[in-house]
Amino acid sequence: MQNHNLPTDELKNFGIINDDFTFSKKLSEDDIQKFLQGYTIVADNDKNRATFQLTENNTKLKVIFLERDKSLTKLLENSKEKVQYTDIKELSNEFPSLEKKAFVFDSETGKVVEFDFIKNATELTAIIADKKDAQELNRYKNELLKLKGFLQDKVDQYPEIAKEITNDVNIVSREIDAVSHITETEKQLSKGGDSDIQLNVNDRDMYEDANRNRKEQEEQSEEQEKRRGFRR
Repeated sequence: MQNHNLPTDELKNFGIINDDFTFSKKLSEDDIQKFLQGYTIVADNDKNRATFQLTENNTKLKVIFLERDKSLTKLLENSKEKVQYTDIKELSNEFPSLEKKAFVFDSETGKVVEFDFIKNATELTAIIADKKDAQELNRYKNELLKLKGFLQDKVDQYPEIAKEITNDVNIVSREIDAVSHITETEKQLSKGGDSDIQLNVNDRDMYEDANRNRKEQEEQSEEQEKRRGFRR
């Protein structure tokens, strides 16, 4: 890893370093170290997002511009009421991609956490399921289905990266199956005793017939006892 050959002009242009070659105060020491090790810096501004990553032994800066379908401010604000979903489209790539994110409010920490539908798939499904909200689970499933449709279209459009896209399709399909299983299980549990099998004790007609037969048998027994007593 080299630091003396940093693409300073580009880094200055994007405000990552200052004119005196010090890093922006917006970045923590941990952020800077990770950035120099190849991690990505993300900059958000309303609906716009840009990512910055050093490549080729820190001599070049890879910049990707993306656009969100919703305002970040609104997403953070509304996530306190319910989970917010957003699509982020890549604007500067030969193969336009789509990132789908979920903004979830953590009541324990009081913070909003962003989850990626692909990278955080299993964790996100578990969080949504843990809410035990059928409507929310259905919303999540619809978002998964939309993402799967987008990815399947891209498989045909870009055969050069079909393998990578197919991997993402498989991840999304797995989560759709998981949500469907959860939904079906909850439906069965909510039905409780309302099964198709009817127990005899709950069958009104059979109960009345049995009660009638019991009374008839009691009357017949009484009559037989009377006759025995008469014969004595």
